[in-house]
Amino acid sequence: MFIKKIGIGLALVVLVNQAFANTDMQIKTNLGNINIELYDDQAPISVKNFKSYVNSQFYNGTIFHRVIPGFMIQGGGFDSNMKEKATQPAIQNESSNGLKNVRGTLAMARTNAPNSATSQFFINVANNDFLNKSAGNPGYAVFGKVTQGLDIVDKIVQTPTQTVGMHQDVPKQAVKIISIQTIKTNVKK
Repeated sequence: MFIKKIGIGLALVVLVNQAFANTDMQIKTNLGNINIELYDDQAPISVKNFKSYVNSQFYNGTIFHRVIPGFMIQGGGFDSNMKEKATQPAIQNESSNGLKNVRGTLAMARTNAPNSATSQFFINVANNDFLNKSAGNPGYAVFGKVTQGLDIVDKIVQTPTQTVGMHQDVPKQAVKIISIQTIKTNVKK
């Protein structure tokens, strides 16, 4: 009986620690690599959604199709021909998770409908307080941050842009996402 109690206690410790595990990933682009940490514990819906796209290799070959200096870079929905990829169903907006749209954070892109995010995400290149949830503003859900490669993000946002069809701020030279891969899952202590 004593061994079983220890075993259950250890199992509970493991389960508690797993609830606080964040995931490190690397976004490989044709301009360099960007390492990110996903907030599994604070944005579980958005992170699960993002990981689902990563695991299916959906992002491989997509581009950062919208880059605006002083604002953000957006990707994860179009191929290099500006053809939009078919996505999974939209997810619930987690902008009430307390995370802020500050420089270097990743957030889910969406339409004007709060619960319309699918595959597209953006990386804030400035503190964008107006994207945070507030009275009368549903906000944009932050779900991760850049841990290494912010210089690559800055390089991407300085790419000369053009209008392609109805899309503005499209880089003239495609900024491709070659792949996104998990590096490791961290356990917070």
